[in-house]
Amino acid sequence: MKGPPLFGQNRIVAVLWGVLLVTAATALVFGRWEISFVALATFGLAITPSILASRLDITLPVPFLVATTLFIFASVFMGEAFDFYERVWWWDMALHGASAIGFGLIGFLFIFMLFEGDRYAAPPAALAFIAFCVGVTIGALWEVFEYLMDLWFGLNMQKSGLDDTMTDLMIDAVGATIGAVAGYIYLRGSNDRVLTRLIQQFVTLNRRLYQKSRNKLRKKDTD
Repeated sequence: MKGPPLFGQNRIVAVLWGVLLVTAATALVFGRWEISFVALATFGLAITPSILASRLDITLPVPFLVATTLFIFASVFMGEAFDFYERVWWWDMALHGASAIGFGLIGFLFIFMLFEGDRYAAPPAALAFIAFCVGVTIGALWEVFEYLMDLWFGLNMQKSGLDDTMTDLMIDAVGATIGAVAGYIYLRGSNDRVLTRLIQQFVTLNRRLYQKSRNKLRKKDTD
């Protein structure tokens, strides 16, 4: 699934976007400026993957788009506007764990793209390690984002400060490891697991980014 037209998206994604827009409009009517701002900010972040995919001519698998939208909705909107971070003790850890796995997968897909989809360009363990590093880096950048949101807009995304940040980074490292291991298993030729199937789906939908894999598939089809 590519980016815009924005309203041709998966039904779950469209419903979440609609909830955010309705909430923002309702909050404006009743003068709930903070909730309106958070809802609009969440909507802006939620549509960003589709816009970027369109600009970069990348096809996003539906599960990826649904997962990113749910994550942004749960973290920025539910977490901040409805204070789920305080009401549900495991909310922050669950979100960081899930997102960290996604960061690891994104890191692997990016590194694998740089090697043009060549499984033999480097040892699988080396590619997985680089993917892990990229995943942890993305997690660290998210912590910077939380700090800036707290600093500029008076939110409380960092909660207990240093302890929250360090716990999140450790969870990011675990999640990035899971994503990198999934990439390693994929490189070893196994596509029968949930995460490796997601990797295969993205590679298949974006074959032009994985040139050598595409050429091998063409050669296999002509044999």
